[in-house]
Amino acid sequence: MWVFHRLRLGNYKNLAQDIINKAELQTQIIQKNSDLEIKQRQEELLRKTEESLANRRQKTTQHEDRIKEREDKLERRMGLIEKKLLDIDKREAIIQARREQLEEDKKMVTETHQKLLTEMEHLAGLSAAEAKEAFLNKISTEVKADVANIIRKAQREAKEECERIASSVIATSINRMAVSTVSETSVVTVAIPHDEMKGRIVGRDGRNIRALERLSGVNFLIDETPGVIVISGFDPIRKYIAKFALTDLVNDGRIHPSRIEEAIDKATVTVQKQIKKYGEDAALRVGAVDLQPEILDLLGKLKFRYSYGQNVLEHSLEVSHLMGIMASELGLNVALAKRIGLLHDIGKAISHEIEGTHALIGRDFVLKHGESEEVANGVGCHHEEIPPITIEGSLCGSADKISASRPGARVEAAEEYFKRLKKLEDLAYEFPGIEQAYAMQAGREIRIVVMPEMIDDNGILNLARDLSKKIENDLKYSGKIKITVIREKRAVEYAV
Repeated sequence: MWVFHRLRLGNYKNLAQDIINKAELQTQIIQKNSDLEIKQRQEELLRKTEESLANRRQKTTQHEDRIKEREDKLERRMGLIEKKLLDIDKREAIIQARREQLEEDKKMVTETHQKLLTEMEHLAGLSAAEAKEAFLNKISTEVKADVANIIRKAQREAKEECERIASSVIATSINRMAVSTVSETSVVTVAIPHDEMKGRIVGRDGRNIRALERLSGVNFLIDETPGVIVISGFDPIRKYIAKFALTDLVNDGRIHPSRIEEAIDKATVTVQKQIKKYGEDAALRVGAVDLQPEILDLLGKLKFRYSYGQNVLEHSLEVSHLMGIMASELGLNVALAKRIGLLHDIGKAISHEIEGTHALIGRDFVLKHGESEEVANGVGCHHEEIPPITIEGSLCGSADKISASRPGARVEAAEEYFKRLKKLEDLAYEFPGIEQAYAMQAGREIRIVVMPEMIDDNGILNLARDLSKKIENDLKYSGKIKITVIREKRAVEYAV
């Protein structure tokens, strides 16, 4: 056992010695690696330190250069300041010398003035107070004259400036208006599907065409032109009623006197609805949404009326927009100005039975139907028949003339033609018993429908003769005018 233990202990000692040897070898290797790593780190640290020192030296050099440059600038500025201070000292010396010289001159002037004043008093025989008073009186007179001249000049300049501003406002208003030229036509056409329809429209012995012309008050021109029938008339409302009625008859296909009368009545209702729509649209375009229905109806009728070839409703809208622009430029009530402009020609749509100018008729009408005194006065004063009470009302006449004087806005010949036709119808209405009177064939014929219970068959002959004499005496025309008097008695009963 002892031997065994000794052998085993000897093996342990050898094993321990091997371990110690390996540990020492590994320690040497680790120490060598550590020395190498330490050396590398020292070299790296040395390199970074040298680079940092180089950068600092470079920055220090740059900083020293900037400091040197600033010192140079400061030296130059100090030199300039010293030079300016020397200049200032020289100028102060010169100014001081001039002040002393001025004081001496002032004393001399005072002494000279006193001597001259004494000599003048001696020569003029007046004291200083008396001479001063005379001098002030003279100056006062001259100043008053100068003030009067200045006032006249200021008034003239103010007037010129007002005219310039007014011209500028009017020019601005005109330039901002972009409206198309509206011209009227006295004929419209109705398309038909085939030419056989023309014969049905004429009817047997012309009864259908006579009923159409008698009920509508316009001419139906049926010629060889294929596919169309021409409707001619100077009254636009009658003309469009006839157009709608004929279109309805053509589409329906049934054409006879009773059906024609139904179509005319239906077309009349349709046109009345359009008239109302035109009036509402016009009021909406200018922002006058609280107008009475009677006023809206008359506004719509202006769509079918023309003044010297210019559509009256479009003219009224144009005047309304012009007045709105002018009122805005002048700082006035824009809504009031536009309302006056829209309604200023409403008197043209009122029946001819009311006497007076359209401006005064329109004023009374709008005043009666809820408009304010300012609006009514603006409507009535646009032709200077009454004085305006507001500045907005006084603008209406200017805007009306601007709209009417646009190039191409109005045609004098057409207006005179329509006036002649209207006067021809008015002459017929002056006789009692006249139910309807229509000027046709461009004024070469007047067709009259009489009341059969008031005028008999012999009476229509006398009426035709009397009317021809009156036309010859009161109307200027070329050629001859045909007078046709129609007396028709109709009996209507209903079987219940």
